[in-house]
Amino acid sequence: MKIDTIKSVYFIGAGGIGMSALVRYFLSLGKEVAGYDRTPSELTERLNVEGAAIHYEDDCTLIPANCKDKEHTLVVYTPAVPEEHSELTWFRSQGFEIQKRAQLLGTITRSRRGLCVAGTHGKTTTSSMAAHLVHSSHVGATAFLGGISQNYGTNLLLSDKSDYVVIEADEFDRSFHHLEPYMSVITATDPDHLDIYGTPEAYWESFEKYTSLIRPDGVLIIHEGLEITPQVQPGVRVYTYSRDTGDYHAQNIRIGGGEIVFDFVSPRGIVKDIQLGVPLSINIDNGIAAMAMAQLAGVTDEELREGMATFRGVERRFDFKLKTPSKVFLSDYAHHPAEIRQSALSIRELYAGHKVTVIFQPHLYSRTQDFYREFAESLSLFDEVILTDIYPAREEPIPGVTSQLIYDNLDTRVEKMMIQKAEILATVEAKKEELEVLVSLGAGDIENYATEITKILNK
Repeated sequence: MKIDTIKSVYFIGAGGIGMSALVRYFLSLGKEVAGYDRTPSELTERLNVEGAAIHYEDDCTLIPANCKDKEHTLVVYTPAVPEEHSELTWFRSQGFEIQKRAQLLGTITRSRRGLCVAGTHGKTTTSSMAAHLVHSSHVGATAFLGGISQNYGTNLLLSDKSDYVVIEADEFDRSFHHLEPYMSVITATDPDHLDIYGTPEAYWESFEKYTSLIRPDGVLIIHEGLEITPQVQPGVRVYTYSRDTGDYHAQNIRIGGGEIVFDFVSPRGIVKDIQLGVPLSINIDNGIAAMAMAQLAGVTDEELREGMATFRGVERRFDFKLKTPSKVFLSDYAHHPAEIRQSALSIRELYAGHKVTVIFQPHLYSRTQDFYREFAESLSLFDEVILTDIYPAREEPIPGVTSQLIYDNLDTRVEKMMIQKAEILATVEAKKEELEVLVSLGAGDIENYATEITKILNK
């Protein structure tokens, strides 16, 4: 089914951050858009206002009539939706064209030049940086983002002057194997999703397969020191990057006074005095990758400098909710041990000498089972750890796997406590006088408490 023959698009799991960007894309094309999501959210309510018809019960009678036209309706679903979902089952039984979100993104990359960012962590910030750099330049780009851009207030950027499209390449369920990138960054390959892959070796092999999908006239920009051997096609240019070494790197790094400034070194020369709009150490790495991709896409040195300085970040990625002389509260999506380590080190560098407390909601039973020791090691970099119960997402409980596994392995020097999710606000209320820097971490629904936590700390 070609996009120009589609009249209606039905999304199952419409409220997911990646799916909602596609909802907005098809609304922008003038298509009839409807769908289902498990629970209402601020994002789904926005989508309804923008013109999508989203409901929250798995009920085939709620599917709009215009989405029951098999010849002109595309059905899109996310892998997080269970196979027995009755609406998905009905569409299958009726012979509708059904695609995973990643398949649809793959179709888009084959008709345009895809600027893709893959990696265990850093891909949302890096792809959002790259999108801002290219979109705000004379080059232009459409972008499907894995988070809500603070610059634009959306996860979809549109351009009518460019065939570049920025896409976050998700390795979950091998989704990124549907893409055909023109350029790709790979930020990190720390093993994850072992419930899908089984072993670290299979995880790395999946990334190697992904590198083989880059177009022969394309580019791979890969972080130095990763556990993979790229399998690129003849003609693909391969560049390395990192903070300190590689084809693209930083030099003359200056950190202080709440600012980070450095010089960007590339095969084309040096761009002096790059200032990070979101001044965190990890964003030096992310920024180098984003600038490498943007420069190769034709963005000028001055546009790079302006774009990096004006980048405001992504919701839930080092997202400062409160910043006063006596209290700091930020929310971060980190849910893998390597991400948590980076979060902890960046925050401790910013707020040296202050007590840093983290509220962490583990994401998935399987990930907790695989990495509870590593979680404990990374969380032990904070001064105080408050653990909540595990957010299950798509999973059923695994016997014996609870937050207690992480709790028992925390460093003995760390203050620690375990609470139920429902106790988060009361705990913050009770501790608010002693809290200096508070961080909420996790990919589950802990973000739903951020507004109330901010109000408590602001009292």
